[in-house]
Amino acid sequence: MEKIIEENKQGTSLVLDKKEGNTKKLFIESYGCQMNFSDSEIVASILVNQGYNTTQDLEEADLVLVNTCSIRDKAEQTIRKRLEKYNAVKKINPNMKVGVLGCMAERLKDKFLEEEKIVDMVVGPDAYKDIPNLLKDVEDGRDAINVILSKEETYGDIAPVRLNSNGVTAFVSITRGCDNMCTFCVVPFTRGRERSREPQSILDEIQDLWNKGFKEVTLLGQNVDSYLWYGGGLKKDFVKATEMQKATAVDFAQLLDLCATQFPKMRFRFSTSNPQDMHVEVIEVMAKHHNICKYIHLPVQSGSTRILKEMNRQHTREEYMTLIDTIKRIIPDISLSQDMITGFPTETEEDHLDTLSLMEYVKYDFGFMFAYSERPGTMAARKMEDDVADEVKKRRLTEIVDLQQVHALEKTQRFVGQTVEVLVEKDSKRSNEHWSGRNSQNTVVVFPKENYNPGDFVKVKITDCTAATLMGEAVGYSEIMQA
Repeated sequence: MEKIIEENKQGTSLVLDKKEGNTKKLFIESYGCQMNFSDSEIVASILVNQGYNTTQDLEEADLVLVNTCSIRDKAEQTIRKRLEKYNAVKKINPNMKVGVLGCMAERLKDKFLEEEKIVDMVVGPDAYKDIPNLLKDVEDGRDAINVILSKEETYGDIAPVRLNSNGVTAFVSITRGCDNMCTFCVVPFTRGRERSREPQSILDEIQDLWNKGFKEVTLLGQNVDSYLWYGGGLKKDFVKATEMQKATAVDFAQLLDLCATQFPKMRFRFSTSNPQDMHVEVIEVMAKHHNICKYIHLPVQSGSTRILKEMNRQHTREEYMTLIDTIKRIIPDISLSQDMITGFPTETEEDHLDTLSLMEYVKYDFGFMFAYSERPGTMAARKMEDDVADEVKKRRLTEIVDLQQVHALEKTQRFVGQTVEVLVEKDSKRSNEHWSGRNSQNTVVVFPKENYNPGDFVKVKITDCTAATLMGEAVGYSEIMQA
């Protein structure tokens, strides 16, 4: 649940420039969090070298891949509907091969081959390099499945193609897996134990993006603050590291500092953070560098310490509030967002009121809010009864969403009259005469195009706002960031 699900991106089919000589056609679409979309870029990079170009025409595809999410039941039901669609197309094009990738593949494993007769191949998140071998198995009429979770795989040696890219912003994965074992979450079971990627490979990928004209990178992981490189291996095995490994280890604060220092004209974000691992050193590095965005996604899940304990979150309400105080003291203009689950097993009205009061205390800029959905295989599903009635979940969720809307408007209103730095990303949805970009605090800003271009850092004077968007007029380039 620590993963941001951007609803407008769900089911996006990916496209990259055609490689001369490639004759096979790949249709690949992604569901779920940013990690899944980033993983699809890795898969496409592997398949380009196997003779595939991408297509957005499902009917002409030789290979159809769907990168799946298991975070909520709704996500899995969406995938099953897509498989029905593929099945209909496969009747017309029987040579078409279909593969399921990602978290749902990891959770259901060979059940996919048994239940979804349409599926030819099942590939877990750590097995993408094995896809060429699995395709050979399919051609030879064998079941093709690899859902083995790795202790080492970080895909640090694969330079991902950038799919559906605006050419301005990109994601760079720095960790894989998660050790936190929150009782509601399937991620440790579908993505394995936590391990970090070698720092130089991260810097090399960022350098390549800079050379190609990208201006903003989001460092990505299930839990980025927990990043720790000590020569390879699982995070949990750091206790067994040699004294030399411990002395030369690189943590997230150091990595973030390296990125911002080495690429002073590139902007950096990161996602997702876990309160237990958000150390003061990270906050101080953010305050030190202009090019590290003043925005933290800091999932809390509940405002009730009792429920947090049931969720196996490693923080209390009070510890979270103290962390918020520290962040706001060091970075007064910070923007904060949350994940919130309502209706977790045993949640009482008092627990719910604790959540609302925590929201009042923090006043988040954005939020990702869900009613609890029991996920098979999690500790909560095995040990706890889903005992909060659906109508109660819906009512509590509505109250949380409504309060977040109030806070969101309050937070955007603070920018009216200010001049903010915006990275131009794309045309505004409102009008072809306006650009859309984001300020450091991750709020969307819309302004007339004039002579500015995507990739420019522009100073915009804010004149109006909604709960989600700022409107204004450009007043010039940002001298500090314009390369």
